[in-house]
Order: sequence, then C-alpha cells, then structure tokens
Amino acid sequence: MHAAGAFTVAAFDQTSGVGTYVAMESFEGTLGGRTGAFNFAHSATTGGDGGRHGDHFVVVPSSGTGELTGISGVGGMAVDPDGIHRIWFDYDLPA
Repeated sequence: MHAAGAFTVAAFDQTSGVGTYVAMESFEGTLGGRTGAFNFAHSATTGGDGGRHGDHFVVVPSSGTGELTGISGVGGMAVDPDGIHRIWFDYDLPA
C-alpha cells in the first residue's frame, strides 16, 4: 500500500515528546485484487513514553473510486523503532 497527498496537522512538544496529530491521506493502487483509490484519516497522541495512544484510522466514506468504490473500514497505525510506519485495517467492499 502506498499513500500520497498527505495533509497533517500536529501539536507536539519536542522536549517532552507529548503531542497529537491528525492526518488525511490518499491511497491509489490495488487492494484485495481491486484497483482504484480512496482517502483515509488517522490520528494519535504520544504521551512522552515512546508509545502511541488514542489511535484512530478510518476510510473516508464515499471516497472510493474505480473497483474500490464503496470501500469502508477502520484500523490503526504502528511506528517501528526505526521510524517505519505500518498501517493495518479491516475493510469491506461491495460484491
């Protein structure tokens, strides 16, 4: 999965490592053998302990195009120690 067109708003304290962000992104490609595009939003809060809290991930309703028209779903994101971001989500597509 490759996302493009990110828009992020963040409030983050560099000293304490505490903050929250909200982001909107677009996906274009193939998912489950179907080609198309959709938008998704995600957010999280960091508590200064290196962990993430209050994760939120949602496919934007009615944003699917092509064979991904009608997609819906929710999920989350994990950040590896090396900084790589990994998205997971459960999604539904019409038959």
